[in-house]
Amino acid sequence: MNLKITFDAFVQRRFWLALLVGLISFPIFASSHREAPLIASDPLADNTDLYAFRSPDNPNTITIIANYIPAEVAYGGPNYYTFGENIRYEIHIDNDVSLPGDEIIYRFTFQRVNEDPTTFFNIRLGQQNLKTTYTLERSIDGGSSFQIVISDGIVPPPNIGPRSIESGVGLGTTYDALISSAILTASSGEKVFCGPADDPFFVDLGGIFDLGDAPRADGNYRDGLARYNVHSIAIQVPISTLLKAGAPAMPTSILDSDYVIGVWASASRPMTRTLQTDGSSPIDGGEWIQVSRLGMPLTNEAVIPVGSKDFWNRLSPYDEITETTLDEYFYNPELGLYMDDALFGTAVPAMSALRIQRNSLQAFDFGNTQDGLYILKGNPALDGTALDDAIFGTLLLPAAGKPRSVDLWPAFHTGVPNLRPYQLATGKMGDPLAEGKPFINNFLPNGGDMLRLNMAVPVTPRNDANFSPMGLITAAVLGLTTSPYADNADLEFIPNMDGFPNGRRLEDDVTAIELQAVSGAVLAAIGLWYDDYTAGDPNPVTQDLLDVLTYRTGVNANDVAFKSSFPYLASPWRGTEVGQ
Repeated sequence: MNLKITFDAFVQRRFWLALLVGLISFPIFASSHREAPLIASDPLADNTDLYAFRSPDNPNTITIIANYIPAEVAYGGPNYYTFGENIRYEIHIDNDVSLPGDEIIYRFTFQRVNEDPTTFFNIRLGQQNLKTTYTLERSIDGGSSFQIVISDGIVPPPNIGPRSIESGVGLGTTYDALISSAILTASSGEKVFCGPADDPFFVDLGGIFDLGDAPRADGNYRDGLARYNVHSIAIQVPISTLLKAGAPAMPTSILDSDYVIGVWASASRPMTRTLQTDGSSPIDGGEWIQVSRLGMPLTNEAVIPVGSKDFWNRLSPYDEITETTLDEYFYNPELGLYMDDALFGTAVPAMSALRIQRNSLQAFDFGNTQDGLYILKGNPALDGTALDDAIFGTLLLPAAGKPRSVDLWPAFHTGVPNLRPYQLATGKMGDPLAEGKPFINNFLPNGGDMLRLNMAVPVTPRNDANFSPMGLITAAVLGLTTSPYADNADLEFIPNMDGFPNGRRLEDDVTAIELQAVSGAVLAAIGLWYDDYTAGDPNPVTQDLLDVLTYRTGVNANDVAFKSSFPYLASPWRGTEVGQ
């Protein structure tokens, strides 16, 4: 099959830059958190979000934030939200593809005391009820042993109101001071914060789960997580601590494979709980059982079907190497059914702008159950590419009828290598399998669902004119359309190469990026354009591509700004600030 197409005029189309960058610079929505039936009944152990990014004000470190407890109302007294006892909250890091499982684990366990049992108030006269502290243990041998690196760590109390926090009959301080005093340095060098924070997600929950009514037909958008809190575990770790053994102290390039890490978070409980008839605390015992986990956002919410959600929560990413029954939901995603007019696309009019390539380059069909690039299996055109059986076996082209094995599945399960065809179409001269412009390498194929981050990629300053919550989508647009990035096919830093899905920044609009990815945006970026592009035409920026890039739901940003220094999260909402 001849894939060569005359296409050199594309990079000359600079007039598209202003339009594209402007159109994709708005955020969209995020996830619901209460993603599985069983964990919805155990909110203290419910992972809500995970972030991993190179710290913008301290780029020699990586910040990892794991959030728990969804939709906390700030006025939820007298028994306010806090981390649970008898729960292991863990952050896991994989940094070496040659070794099975985690290399580094951070384990947090929390303790609560009642300082004044004579009052029903949570805070009174300088004392706290349900005062929470924590112990942080670190393992650097894959969990074989743990060392305590923080004891009696401080967790700020709930932000109840001015009398409880600032006044003399309360704590007589400020909430900013409470946060500052809770930022600790572990004996092993990490900076740590545990405590309540504003939920950084922004999403029209009502519209999204009303059968995909986003943007809402009536135009009345609502951020369903605005003015809600979560409980956050934030750690800032030196890159040198996270590097695999034998990696160079300085990266050899901005896409150095030795600098790729995988990050996931979990919560575990003891196997048994015995309730006491005398009203005393339950007795927990038995082995620890994982009840919740999180890596890539939206996996369990929007990819895994209801009947498998609890099962997914019990697995580790490493179980997914051999437990492949859930892979089909990535090869043929349910969301793809609603982006295909030949199936159920017309049933979800709000997503009418999102359409999948069914006849890309008049050759390739990526609709559900179709073959995508599998029709090239055995073709010499694949030689030397990531799809070549001699390179990664059948990992990325496993069988017919699995069209998204080349884009969606690796984004969630292996990361993306800096190999053909996973390079921008710049310089490919119309052949999607040719060498193009590198823009991502976070390939770590020894586990399943994790956030994968290449720590060698420089930080995009948050005040950079090109900074965008659209992450790698914006990096791809810049690399395809604007000087100096589109003038060559060389490896160079493009703003937002440090954005999702290369890790995840607080500002990244992960749901918009993932919806656009389901609709084939990644395929388009590497030269597998939409159906309304005719192979050989000089300009692939067609209406279908513009429709995908301009899709919006109406909720455009977090309800409050993020902070410029660790832990970066906005302070939690105060109980007296929000309505009931």
